[in-house]
Amino acid sequence: MLATRLTRAIDLRHPIVSAPMAFAGGGELAAAVSRAGGLGLIGGGYGDPTWLEEQFVAAAGERVGVGFITWSLRKSPTLLTDVLKHRPAAVMLSFGDPRPFADEIRAAGALLICQCQEIGHVMDAVEVGADIVVAQGSEAGGHGALRGTLTFVPETADYLTRYAPDTMLLAAGGIGDGRTLAASLVLGADGALVGTRLWAAQEALVKSGHHQAILETDGDGTLRTTVADIARQIPWPRGFTARIRRNAFTERWHGREAELEKNVAVEGPRYRQAFAAGDPDNTGVWFGEAAGLIDSIEPAATIVERMVNQAALQLERCGGTRPYSGQFPAERRPRDE
Repeated sequence: MLATRLTRAIDLRHPIVSAPMAFAGGGELAAAVSRAGGLGLIGGGYGDPTWLEEQFVAAAGERVGVGFITWSLRKSPTLLTDVLKHRPAAVMLSFGDPRPFADEIRAAGALLICQCQEIGHVMDAVEVGADIVVAQGSEAGGHGALRGTLTFVPETADYLTRYAPDTMLLAAGGIGDGRTLAASLVLGADGALVGTRLWAAQEALVKSGHHQAILETDGDGTLRTTVADIARQIPWPRGFTARIRRNAFTERWHGREAELEKNVAVEGPRYRQAFAAGDPDNTGVWFGEAAGLIDSIEPAATIVERMVNQAALQLERCGGTRPYSGQFPAERRPRDE
């Protein structure tokens, strides 16, 4: 076990939370992570109420949470009200202002998790009273921004120590094994939000062709781009791009976005058909740089246990370094400006 503020505060065995990956993080995966000692989150994505109901059924009563794309949730706010009837342990909001939803989440007794991609987002999360902040680096699969995990996590830890010392911190982006989990704790996080490594779990809602693709891809085999969103005609806010696998689709259209927009009436259906078929070459395959650390598709419990055991060993090898406790030694505590 790796005991941190996160495990103690929300009664977990392991400081791992599964990322609420749209279309991949369903109820079965979330439940498997929770049974393994972490906290699983169902990916609310763009807000399909029927699908969400099905995934809470698939979670089979396990203690799980849910995550939403915040700017999309604002279009259908009643979706949150419906989901809260399932009494999720936590609700994660990403990519938008959390203020319109914070009070309702807290009133339902759920933890509020805010995923952040820059310090301005962290400030917003603190202002709204988030229980947990996620510092997401650009190594992450799916949507994100520009900051790297290695510097963004400790900068966020410093900010929280100064202005919101009771707020817990998760690191995200490139965390795919025990070494990167251990690094997250040393950088100042209380745990990790794990996406790509659990995307490669047996319980994930991922086609076999896409799972095979991640096994054939190293960390250089992804890129940040907007072409998947253009093909899907999903108008993401400026500043966010998606990290997906380099393949025939990205080679054809990355750098030719204007032309793709002109041809979207034809290319959009092609993209969606390829995604539904599990074609790894002609659609978006949604994983991050942690692909280079993955060589097998395994049960989520196996992944979680191995990550934690490896992390504990790495910390021991580094001279008994202890996970972040929420307080820096006085001589290293960030100074007020």
